[in-house]
Amino acid sequence: MPKMKTNRAAAKRLKRTGSGKLRRKRAYRSHILTKKSSKRKRRLRQATLVDKADEKRMNRLVPSI
Repeated sequence: MPKMKTNRAAAKRLKRTGSGKLRRKRAYRSHILTKKSSKRKRRLRQATLVDKADEKRMNRLVPSI
């Protein structure tokens, strides 16, 4: 059986933590920022972990990272 290929688009958007979980950036930070509060924009800057429900799928996309 051949090696699994990494999905390059996903690999650029995800990083692996020390414990093996996946980190991702938050959505809704690219445009139309005037109506969003400073508190909300500040929170969107921070990365977060991939949700447990999506973790299996994401791990299949990026087996090597």
